[in-house]
Amino acid sequence: MKKLLVLICLTLVCQAINSQEKYMPSKENLEARTWFQDAKFGLFIHWGVYSNLGDAEWVMQYQDITVDRYELLPTFFNPIDFNAQEIVEMAINAGMKYITITTKHHDGFAMYDSKVSDYNIVDATPYGKDIFRMLEQECKKQGIKLFAYYSQLDWHHPDYFPRGWTGRKTGRPEAGEWSAYLDYQNAQIKELAENYDISGFWFDGWWDQAPEKEDWHKTVDFRIKGIDWDLERTYKMIHDIDSKLLIGNNHHELPFEGEDFQMFEKDLPGKNTTGFGGADIGQLPLETCETINHSWGFNLQDDKHKTVPELVRYLVKAAGNNANFLLNVGPMPNGKVQKEHKEILKAMGAWLSIYGETIYGTRQGLAMTDDNIVSTRRGDKLYLHVLEDADNELRIPDFDMKIKKAIYFKDKTPVNFRLKKRELKLTIPEEKKEAIDTVIEITLK
Repeated sequence: MKKLLVLICLTLVCQAINSQEKYMPSKENLEARTWFQDAKFGLFIHWGVYSNLGDAEWVMQYQDITVDRYELLPTFFNPIDFNAQEIVEMAINAGMKYITITTKHHDGFAMYDSKVSDYNIVDATPYGKDIFRMLEQECKKQGIKLFAYYSQLDWHHPDYFPRGWTGRKTGRPEAGEWSAYLDYQNAQIKELAENYDISGFWFDGWWDQAPEKEDWHKTVDFRIKGIDWDLERTYKMIHDIDSKLLIGNNHHELPFEGEDFQMFEKDLPGKNTTGFGGADIGQLPLETCETINHSWGFNLQDDKHKTVPELVRYLVKAAGNNANFLLNVGPMPNGKVQKEHKEILKAMGAWLSIYGETIYGTRQGLAMTDDNIVSTRRGDKLYLHVLEDADNELRIPDFDMKIKKAIYFKDKTPVNFRLKKRELKLTIPEEKKEAIDTVIEITLK
């Protein structure tokens, strides 16, 4: 009996030690991180049954739609014009290297063939097809990576309780079992990791369980409220299935243990124009996401489309901040992407077909203080991206490298420069300035 008790105690101690071990990414995971950093540009897709209403992806929250009424949406969601081949071709022609799509948004509806719940596109709609599977197969065929967005927040599931600061008017009873919801969530995440050829997960919704809406971004440990997402268990499950799968979480904090990249929503790393940004920048690969217009999901009345120059400059600034740029489209209920958005993506691809070398595979170059000058670097090549509003006379202080030559990237003609006392001065004649981005290539000694 004593031997049994000792054995049990040793087992418990070992389990405790193992549960406290630091996450050590595998060789394959580190290689995937490098690929991710090199990719630089991806397509974000927000799409679900909410597109039926043409009022973006938060319509259930904004219109206080109850679960029983919202469940009518899948019954007439029939995206007969969805074409995975066209979507993937659109991304590739835009110069994108990966696609991240919503497999489940906050409304709880699964856009794949979930076996955990029949509240999904295959079982609950007249369409009856697995669009995530079609995208997976087409991505493999055309040589592009696929990531799964998954909302941990769920306005539909009864066991998502206690309620967070959203989804409080969906008509669910004020009762539920939090651990049962986590089991449900992890079961869906597991089937995505096991049954689909994906490159990683983009999690969202952690922020919903904050003590106070105003203070959620200041609070890291929500266990003071009795709510524990148990991310360690979820992340370990994913990496045990496939260690190279990359994990990011849109919690607006420094990365947590077990995560592989850090994302920033509608802001460049470290910036806070949104009110929920401003998180410190960690040591993991970085990504920033933004919309083509104002909305993530399809919004019939949203015609505030960003221009091609605006989005190209955002891509350039993201790269100059060592981050990828994940640019979003929200397909219409029929499965098609708006014509305006396709045209914008095509134009970005045209720009990258010329200047992609200064973006793909680069890392942050010089740390610039002028918002109109961005720097990227690959090996002995340093690229200066001189944006539209920059002066013709550029002064870059604390330049402690030796220059072999400096040329305009587009036509390869020499740039007038002087390097003296660690200050680099460059003169760009008006006729050499380009409308979006004048790129100077500096070869270092």
